Amino acid sequence: MEGMGARVLVVDDEAPIRLLCRVNLEAEGMEVLEAGDGPSGLDAARREQPDVVLLDVMMPGLDGWRVAEELLEDPETSRIPIVFLTARAELRDRARGLDLGGLDYVTKPFNPVELATLIREVIARVEGGEREELRRAKLAELRTLIEER
Repeated sequence: MEGMGARVLVVDDEAPIRLLCRVNLEAEGMEVLEAGDGPSGLDAARREQPDVVLLDVMMPGLDGWRVAEELLEDPETSRIPIVFLTARAELRDRARGLDLGGLDYVTKPFNPVELATLIREVIARVEGGEREELRRAKLAELRTLIEER
């Protein structure tokens, strides 16, 4: 698939963020599905089986951490790559996202133009059987950042 025509589920409680993702990803030929909260994000992921989930962390009710846990624990959705998209830029938050099983972590504000490239890379690596290698590489990057502090 290599990301062309990829189906991306954007789960974020902020409509402008969902729109920003939609406009930029659709311009790159991707199909964008949207959910405005955790429960509808879970439903959409189970129903639509997207190629990747872009997941906000700070949402009212069911936050992104719980959504990720539920997606990864469910055999129907456990293979869907998760990329966190959040204003929580602390290194410990990034570590938590990767520890939970997320494959990347994008902090807001972000460059929307780079989003499609990142999603293509994640999908290609997962399809190429490199899911764990990708996660380990991101965790190693994070350890380096922490050690440099």
